Amino acid sequence: MSAIAILSSDVYWWWYTVTSNLRDMNPSDWKYFPVPETAMNDSKIQRLGTEYVADLKANSTMLVRNQILTGKTETQSFKVQKSKPIIDRIDKALAPHYGFTDEELDFIINYDIKYRMGLSSMGGEKG
Repeated sequence: MSAIAILSSDVYWWWYTVTSNLRDMNPSDWKYFPVPETAMNDSKIQRLGTEYVADLKANSTMLVRNQILTGKTETQSFKVQKSKPIIDRIDKALAPHYGFTDEELDFIINYDIKYRMGLSSMGGEKG
């Protein structure tokens, strides 16, 4: 669960946005992300990963479509913005492992929030 938490963090998102083309997720996009071994073994990060997955599932909806050629299809739709408080806790738990200052942590947590979390320019949440 640590890997899920870390790859769902704003720390990873920031790194991904500055090192990738933002169009295609390639193996190198996660393979070369530096993760301290202490973070992978941190029980708090492991618990937050479990909590995050449960929260994603609880806030998801199933979209059902009836296709002429393939019949009924179902897709699970996740509302990641509803799990932002957990993502923030993941970033706070990761900060000591990366040696972030309070200012650096604040930057990471708020980086690209308007676009990543689906917030409008007026500061409100999109439907």
